[in-house]
Amino acid sequence: MTELTVTAGKSNSSNLLRRDIRFLGNILGEVLVHQGGNELLDIVEKIREASKSLRAVFLPELHEEFKEMVNGLEPDIRHQVIRAFAIYFQLVNIAEQNHRIRRKRDYERAAGEEVQPGSIEAAVMELKERGFSLGEVKEIVEGMSLELVMTAHPTEAMRRAILDIHKRIADDVMQLDNPTLTFREREQLREKLLNEVITLWQTDELRDRKPTVLDEVRNGMYYFHETLFHVLPDVYQELERCLAKYYPEQNWHIPSYLRFGSWIGGDRDGNPSVTADVTWETLKMQRKLAVREYQRLLTDLFKHLSFSTSIVKVSDELLASIEKDSKEVALNRTQAWNNEKEPYRIKLTYMTEKLYNVLDETKKNSRERYTVPEELILDLKIIDRSLRHHYADYVADTYINKLVRQVELFGFHTAKLDIRQHSKEHENAMTEILAHMKITPDYSKLEESEKVALLQHLLEDPRPLTSPYQEYSESTTECLEVYRTVHEAQKEFGKGCISSYLISMAEAVSDVLEVMVFAKEVGLFQKDADGHVTCSLQAVPLFETIDDLHAAPDIMRELLSIPAYRQSVAAMNDLQEIMLGYSDSNKDGGVITANWELRVALKQLTATAKEFGVKLKFFHGRGGALGRGGMPLNRSILVQPAETVGGGIKITEQGEVISDRYSLHGIAYRSLEQATSALITSALTARLPKQSDLYEEQWEQIVKEMSETSLNKYQDLIFRDPDFLQFFKESTPLGEVGELNIGSRPSKRKNSDRFEDLRAIPWVFAWTQSRYLLPAWYAAGTGMQHFYRNKEENLKIMQDMYAHFPFFRSLIDTLKLAIVKADLNIAKEYANLCSDPEVRTRVYRQIEEEFNLTKSLILLITGEKEILDNQPTLQESIRQRNPYVDPLSYLQVQLLTELRAIRNEGSDDAELLREVLLTINGIASGMRNTG
Repeated sequence: MTELTVTAGKSNSSNLLRRDIRFLGNILGEVLVHQGGNELLDIVEKIREASKSLRAVFLPELHEEFKEMVNGLEPDIRHQVIRAFAIYFQLVNIAEQNHRIRRKRDYERAAGEEVQPGSIEAAVMELKERGFSLGEVKEIVEGMSLELVMTAHPTEAMRRAILDIHKRIADDVMQLDNPTLTFREREQLREKLLNEVITLWQTDELRDRKPTVLDEVRNGMYYFHETLFHVLPDVYQELERCLAKYYPEQNWHIPSYLRFGSWIGGDRDGNPSVTADVTWETLKMQRKLAVREYQRLLTDLFKHLSFSTSIVKVSDELLASIEKDSKEVALNRTQAWNNEKEPYRIKLTYMTEKLYNVLDETKKNSRERYTVPEELILDLKIIDRSLRHHYADYVADTYINKLVRQVELFGFHTAKLDIRQHSKEHENAMTEILAHMKITPDYSKLEESEKVALLQHLLEDPRPLTSPYQEYSESTTECLEVYRTVHEAQKEFGKGCISSYLISMAEAVSDVLEVMVFAKEVGLFQKDADGHVTCSLQAVPLFETIDDLHAAPDIMRELLSIPAYRQSVAAMNDLQEIMLGYSDSNKDGGVITANWELRVALKQLTATAKEFGVKLKFFHGRGGALGRGGMPLNRSILVQPAETVGGGIKITEQGEVISDRYSLHGIAYRSLEQATSALITSALTARLPKQSDLYEEQWEQIVKEMSETSLNKYQDLIFRDPDFLQFFKESTPLGEVGELNIGSRPSKRKNSDRFEDLRAIPWVFAWTQSRYLLPAWYAAGTGMQHFYRNKEENLKIMQDMYAHFPFFRSLIDTLKLAIVKADLNIAKEYANLCSDPEVRTRVYRQIEEEFNLTKSLILLITGEKEILDNQPTLQESIRQRNPYVDPLSYLQVQLLTELRAIRNEGSDDAELLREVLLTINGIASGMRNTG
């Protein structure tokens, strides 16, 4: 664990990364000796060396020796060896994250006044250089919209306690770059890190129970408290700085284009633990976080606003507001400020008290509290104007402007909460209610046209469908209660707290209209006698499968043709939100088909909405893993057809992606800066004439043909091979992944063994663990070969597509990363877990042939000798990680063999299961991906 493991590059920056990894590796080596003696360290080193040798030259005899060494470990030692490799990856990940921050700082330091590619300034400078006028730039800025939505999808394998230790280690490792540290301070820093790694070693990586929904809410809120409250305003400040630099004639205060939302506590699809009460509690917790942040910020502001009327003259407006506060607000929890000559501090005491009262239920209708965040902003702006009155502009710009922006962004609800539910739940509730009302005996049995006609009538009818005196089933009662909760929440927390209701598996117009009828039932949709419509909740269809994507344009055309529904969209600023699912479409049709069908749907839906004068906000349901649409945030924006971005973008952020992007301030800032730059670039691209129009139609036809061939190949194995499901379940740790307590949601939508009912996350998670990464590349080679046919002229076309067609380039780059992360030699060890030799050999050979075909075609298209030659740092990181992941994979195969043998006999072994779960955590850390 002490060897230098990252060798790419000769720059001083790379040397520092190698230094950090060696430093942390040495500390871990000391911990291993301290906790397990020299014997433990010797065994770990011996396995590591053997794994590296096997990677260097794969010889059958070396392979067998290595397996014998790993499989021969005694249980006590084996347990510690697993943890040693798993913790090593955690430390390497910390070092690499810190290095990302260091590289940005090094670049900025070396570049001086040069502009960094991918930065906000680079994007604004390009606007200026291309001759965009002030008016055009204002249009772009005012039209930008990006909402990043945290979900509770169970893909974060690490406990919060472990992530907290990681944060402390990361902060300490950063100090190694401090040139002013004395020798003694460095020794103390090393001692501190040694203690943290010991703590990490002695902290259980595994949860002893599934997290509750409110646990997940707390985990999500952690990132707002730690980074987002502070990073988001910094991004806005940088954009305003750049706009002022290149367009100084405008006094810039840009609209809130970048926000965070959340599903945590609102996503009830397949999770019975998410109830209306849980949603209400979530909103209360989010409000408390926001208010506490503002209180803390006002306390900090208090230190800076010591201006005295003995020296300066404050505004009459400020003095009048203090006089008003003194008559209306009693200082019960805030200490009164007795120095009359410091009016700002007096004002802040009243503001702090009013914030306390926001959380006090007894002050609900009192003037002693802020009822809406705009009232807090009003007070802050009174202070701002007064500061400028006596030329304290710097203080106003530095402190007040940032706080105003924070209140604009986070309000009293921190993050907008989305509601999500499966379409079938709405249909079931509607069937019961309509039967009670004697409207129709079995709504669910009606033809779709009959459902739509009935729902349209009900939406126009002002009479209620339900009665407080009528008893309904538990599921229908809960369904109705969700809408009542949303209505009450909008009154209590502001209309911005919830405005989207997502419908999973939306397959028909009726699925959307049902939600609107329920919204009407509680007053979220209202049509007055004069025909005027008000609506504060939008039904958002989620199109997930390939069939759903095909049907989506016709569904939206029919919906927007319904007058009452079109009026509801008009009431939401003529903006319709539509969610597209990347996970299920990929699981349904494979990587090429999923990406192609999503592109087609985006374009067709945009054209459909345009017919009705409606803008679309597309919500992209990306996961973190490659097989679920995972990619860097800025690339996920740039890869969209530019004409589909105009109404705004929403993107899911989930699991390990959240901690990877938002746990450290520097990385969070860079990610959001690049996202902002991508938004500007996308808007710029949409306004420029396309250079590739002559070719794009031809290229799209080629991809379409690739998709059709790829889909057949994919579904031949996944859906039409009767033995595939057995192979998948036995040759991956699918069942054991389900025993890892990483989320409150079940891994299946139903208590079913059908492939269709398996969620996409465990599907991808299991293939990642077994090193196949099959969902991220399978059938792509066959699709590309269908066009290539070993013809040089066709290869040249694909090479041109890679160079000039962003969609195709992104697809190939995603495939490259999947291929280089996959390892078919180790996957073969997992294949041996399949109990039927004929099935094992046949299915594995088919996968292996497709892998080799896909890899060879990628190399031809990109012109690389080895995958990722054009990204040497990433290539080397993966190459250096593999020898350390490999032992965990071989150990996992051995443990799965032992555990399943015991379970097949009707027994169980808790310690053996625990070791399996530890390998799952370790491989997830090493691969930097779960599901």
